[in-house]
Parts: sequence; structure tokens; C-alpha cells
Amino acid sequence: MMEFDREEHGREMTDTNGENDVINTENHAPCTEEDHTSREDNEENQKSWSLERNWGFTLHELFRLALKFFKEMNGKAFNPTYEENLRLVALHKQITLGPYNPEACPEIGFFDWLGNDRRKEWLRLGSMAKEDAMEDFVKLLNSCCALFAPYVTSHKIEKEEQEKRQREEEERLRLEREEQERRRLEEEARRREEEEMRIKEEELRRKEESERLQIERQKQQIMAVLNAQTAAQFQQYAKQQCPDNPDQQELLIKQLQEKHYQQYVHQALRLQQMASQKQQEDSNATQTSEALPAPVLSEAVPICNPNNQSNSLENHEQQSDSKAFHLCVEGTSEAPIIAPSMWTRPQVKEFKEKVLHDEDSVITVGRGEVLTVRVPTHEGGSHLFWEFATDHYDIGFGLYFEWKDLTVPTNSKNEGEPTTDANEGTAQAEKEKLTEQSRRPLVNEVVPVSRRDSHEEVYAGSHQYPGEGVHLLKFDNSYSLWRPKVVYYRVYYTR
Repeated sequence: MMEFDREEHGREMTDTNGENDVINTENHAPCTEEDHTSREDNEENQKSWSLERNWGFTLHELFRLALKFFKEMNGKAFNPTYEENLRLVALHKQITLGPYNPEACPEIGFFDWLGNDRRKEWLRLGSMAKEDAMEDFVKLLNSCCALFAPYVTSHKIEKEEQEKRQREEEERLRLEREEQERRRLEEEARRREEEEMRIKEEELRRKEESERLQIERQKQQIMAVLNAQTAAQFQQYAKQQCPDNPDQQELLIKQLQEKHYQQYVHQALRLQQMASQKQQEDSNATQTSEALPAPVLSEAVPICNPNNQSNSLENHEQQSDSKAFHLCVEGTSEAPIIAPSMWTRPQVKEFKEKVLHDEDSVITVGRGEVLTVRVPTHEGGSHLFWEFATDHYDIGFGLYFEWKDLTVPTNSKNEGEPTTDANEGTAQAEKEKLTEQSRRPLVNEVVPVSRRDSHEEVYAGSHQYPGEGVHLLKFDNSYSLWRPKVVYYRVYYTR
């Protein structure tokens, strides 16, 4: 129906060329009037069609819908007139094949009325453009069938729904891609953060391990220096405590060395804190913003802080070789004193049982009193050893050394007083006598007095003789106003 009917090749031709020319002339003669009328109708329909064209489809999409509707619904949902049918077929030919070309189209028989009418209608379209033919096809189909507009509307709705679903699907895919990208970025950020955290932890661990090894090396160096100073004293002390057990002697020596190291570090830190406090006090007193250098403690035991990385082994070796530590002096001068070694041990009960056999080794320090035990140096000895413990409560302890041949002057009321010429000789003699009486022995502080928990541990120590003189063991109970203290002590010397 949509195409021209072709004649069979066996059909006989009854028309001559002249007759065909007449027919063609007759066919073309009325085409001009009809074509003019059709164009006027098209112009009128164009105005109304432009108002109804907004169906949401392009011209090609709308033509495809119109052609589909025409093929499916012709003779079913609508019945166009003969002229409308010819027009629709001609428009379809114009759209698909272009303007009529006699050379390309087969000839039509004289008695093929339908084919001749279709050819005439096609010829009437002339050189109409393809888009104009599509538009006329849609307009004509819409004018001759009222169901075409709802058909297009339903497809428009379906198209909108499809586009909506497509947009929703694209939006969903976009959101999924964004979510995947966000998760990927978060995962990368988390991995980077974990990697950075792992690197920081590894660096911190290496730093801590390096510091620990450095502290351990410093500890070994300090202990080597300290052990070199106290090896003979600790060995002799261990032999006295465990005479027939070498293993116990070695264990006791290790304990004493470790305890000595801990006390040494504690004393060093305490002296460092005192130096820092003194520096702060000096800074506050001067009220200046400039940083003041730390005061030089010439009267303090040289310290070696394991946490201070600036101390080197050379300093410890120099300190060990010299063995001349400057301690506080009760007077106007200084004298070299070797630092004592001190340690503790927990066997308080056993120590008291040993000391109880000697009545002179148990003393009572009254409340508010300071008791001094004087131990002179022995000509055959080189070191002084001491041990002490108390019952139930602590007590203050300190060690001093009184030189035999060294003295310091004291203030005299007669010094600086003017004398007359008449009494010059008498005054000079009296002055010399007073001067001799006013001089007193030089005393060095070896261990400052401080409270010791001697009721929990036995406090022991040793000190190398600095020369001839007397060691003063001071047991201080002046801070206690109510309780006297019972002290168990033992003092001896070694070569």
C-alpha cells in the first residue's frame, strides 16, 4: 500500500508514445491548480500546527511515530479518505526517495489507476524538502485521525518516564561513583595516616631504643668508674659478711655496686636541682631578663647525670684518675676529700642480733639531741667502714672529718683594737696567747646530715682516710621532740 505497484514484465503495452505524452500533459495540467491549493492549505495549517507542535519530540522522532501509527492503525483505528491516503503515500515517497524521477521509477500501466494517482500526487510535491515532507505527513495524519495526538502524548509520557529513569540511573551511578571515589580517598587517607603513624612509632621506638642504649652505656661507664673506686672496699666487706661463700660474696658485691650507683645518681640529681634552684634565686634577686650561667659548685661532688648526653666517658675517667673531690669545708679554706661510698642492705634483724653482743655498739640518742661518735684514724688503716640501724623510726646521719694538724682562726674580740706605746709589749703577748686559744681544728663535711630510713634498711659506707685526723659520725635526732632513738652501729677500719 505504501509503494507503487509495479507492472509485470509480461504485460503488453497498448499506449503509444503520443498517447503517453497526452496523458502526461493531462496529468500535469491540473497539478498546478491543485498544488497551489495545497500550498495555501499548508500555510494555513502551519500557523495552527506551530501552536500544537510542542509534543516533546524532534521532527524525525515525530515522523517515525506518525509512520508507525499509520502502518499499525490504518484501517483499524481510523480510515483516511482516498485523497488523504494518496497524499500520505506521496509524502512518504518524497521523504524516502526524494522528488519523482521517471528514469529511476518503473513505468506504470495505463489501466493502473491507483499507481497513476499515486504518481500524480508524488509529482505534485515537486522538489519539496525532506523536512517539509515530514512535517506535512505528521500534520496530515494528525488532522485526519484524532487518536494520533493521544498516541504521541502517551509516547511523550513514556519518553519522559524513560528519560527520568535514565537520569535517575545516571544520578545513581554518579552517586555510586562519587561514593566509591570518596571511599577510595578515605581509604588512601587512612592508609597514609597509618603509614605515617607507623613511621612515627618506628622513629619513636628507634629513638627510645637509642636513648636506652645510650643511657645503658653511660650507666656502664659510670658504674665502671665507681666500681674501680670501691672494688677493694666491697670485696673486703663481702668477705667479712660471707667469709666461706664466694657466690654470696659476688652477689653481695653486685648488690652493693648497684645500690651505690643508685645513690650516686640520686645525689647527683639532688645537687643539680640545688644548683638550678640557686640559679633561679640569683636570677630573681638580680631582677634581670638575661639568662645567667649555672653556678659552679666547687664544693660539691661532681655529678654525672645519665640523662644528660653531654657528659662523656673522658670526664668520668678524669674524675676517676684524680679522685680528688672538693667537699664543703667548715672554715675559710678547702681541702681535697675523696668521696665516700655508701650503700644499704635489708638484713636489719640479723645486723641488730650481731651488734647486741657488744654493749658499746648500742647507743640512745635523746629527743632533740645530736650525738657525735669520734673515730680517729688508725696508723695501720686506710679506710673507715660504718654500719648502723635503728628501732622503729628514722634518724639523721652525717659524716665529718676533723684534721689533726690543720686549724682555722676564729673571731676574737681583741682583734683590731688599738694599743698604746706603753702597753705594746704586754698587749702583743696577750694577743698571741688569745690567738692560740682562738684557733680550732679544720673540719670537712664528707656526708651532709640527712634523715635515713635506718629502721627499714642497714645503712653502710666506707671512706678513704684523707690524712691523720678524726672521723665524726653525727646521729641527729634534733627534729624529734618526743621520741629518743636507739642506734645499733658498728665501726671498723681496713688496710
